[in-house]
Amino acid sequence: MRSKHPSARAPKAGEPTTRPDAATSGVQFLTVPEELAGQRIDNFLQARLKGVPRSRIYRILRKGEVRVNKGRIKAEYKLQAGDVVRVPPVRTAEQAPAPVVGDQLRQLVEESILYDEAGLLVINKPAGLAVHGGSGVRLGLIEVLRQMFPASPFIELVHRLDRDTSGAIMVARKRAVLKHVQAELRAGRMEKSYLALAAGKWPRGRKVVEAPLKKNTLKSGERMVSVHPEGKPSETRFQVLERFAGATLLAAEPVTGRTHQIRVHAQFVGCPLAGDAKYTSDEVNRAFRGVGLKRLFLHSAVVGCTLPGGQKVRVEAPLSAELESVVSALRAGGDVRTSG
Repeated sequence: MRSKHPSARAPKAGEPTTRPDAATSGVQFLTVPEELAGQRIDNFLQARLKGVPRSRIYRILRKGEVRVNKGRIKAEYKLQAGDVVRVPPVRTAEQAPAPVVGDQLRQLVEESILYDEAGLLVINKPAGLAVHGGSGVRLGLIEVLRQMFPASPFIELVHRLDRDTSGAIMVARKRAVLKHVQAELRAGRMEKSYLALAAGKWPRGRKVVEAPLKKNTLKSGERMVSVHPEGKPSETRFQVLERFAGATLLAAEPVTGRTHQIRVHAQFVGCPLAGDAKYTSDEVNRAFRGVGLKRLFLHSAVVGCTLPGGQKVRVEAPLSAELESVVSALRAGGDVRTSG
């Protein structure tokens, strides 16, 4: 049985509590509440040492500067309720100031909340907003939500969306919800359906694409994905919803969850997605700009799952006005056919 720090006490309102001597010593002693039980220590520290590089967090863990119940632990250690975590002071020079969410972005995200019950948030994520900071992005959806809900001890992504993809994304406000819904996702029981506009005429009868995908990183650091025999097995189901002159509106359901999966599978069929700067030619994208499209046309339209208590949740995310106007233009006779 592990010994508990003598100063451990019950957490208040689901937040880690701090020992009284923290202000004078610079060292924090945080007591882990029930809501955070099961979280890895590296993620726990990342959420509390705002702006500190992850490499620095791993370094203080390796050096034993972080202790749990007075003992050294590894980065993969999973916290338990009542654990007392010693967090050392981090020099200001190593810690960038945490970016502050502006009023406009805060209002945009607040207006994009589609569902907020039973420990689950569903957001209609705007295109262009990354789901989290990193790789040159200082502020993502998860950082915005944590500033919007400062009293919530736990806010974590259930799954991810590409920065350029809009639509429904699930965010857990309770660890039990995160673990349960991610288990549903791994078992294939979570519903995910996208709307995608593909260039060209989608082949009749092509309802499933099974093609292995492999990630590659270019010298520039850009991440690309391609169909490759040594890639990971990947499957996407497609359904034609509407055909236009030079384009096809599709419903896409990813059976597996690989990076850029829908985009690369559509390209593989010969019908890359409209507005895709990575996998669609400039000529094709120019044609779609003629009907008002200035971004990737890929939208997470529906997400659904079962919560730990058995409650079924299914949320639809409406298309933005921009994408709706593109569809309207195509229905009105807009022609995006190219010579290629």
